Amino acid sequence: MDKVSYALGLGIGQQLKQMGATNLNIDDFGKAIKDVLADEPLKVSHKEAQAIVQDYFREQEEKLNKQRMSQGKVAKDAGEQYLASNAKNEGVVTLPSGLQYKVLREGNGQKPKATDQVVCHYEGFLIDGTVFDSSYQRGEPATFALNEVITGWTEGLQLMQEGAKYRFFIPYRLGYGEGGAGTIIPPFSALIFDVELVEVKNK
Repeated sequence: MDKVSYALGLGIGQQLKQMGATNLNIDDFGKAIKDVLADEPLKVSHKEAQAIVQDYFREQEEKLNKQRMSQGKVAKDAGEQYLASNAKNEGVVTLPSGLQYKVLREGNGQKPKATDQVVCHYEGFLIDGTVFDSSYQRGEPATFALNEVITGWTEGLQLMQEGAKYRFFIPYRLGYGEGGAGTIIPPFSALIFDVELVEVKNK
């Protein structure tokens, strides 16, 4: 049963880690499990325990939100400075929406409409150069409806013809906004995408 016990502990430990509960007193944690399994008197009732856990995770969430907002302010300022400077670079076009683009290669095929599906190869970067997504690394292009992606993509890809490759510089409000995306893209992040339009579907 040693392996079973360890395996169960791994599962519980992984769940706690994912929930951000990494600063627990493991001795007290283990004692509570022993008391329940041995039908020993409990130090707190199940009702009290539920309230304690709810309070703990509410505090953890508040701390995480404060941390994300702090990161977001840094990302917002850095993004705005980056885009202001980037707008002065040769070949960069700034649209009224704030979207910036640079033509890496022109195409000669069809331009998509917002209601079309497109097939694209792409790579996405934070402004510090961190790659957060890449169809090239996965080895196959992505297919999606153009009106179901971030606003910067919906606007920018309609400028392209099949076979073209553009670099988009996307302000946070045309990207993932104030919320960011997961743990990789902080709130208020400006984004950079190299996008190759392989095919327009729904012709």
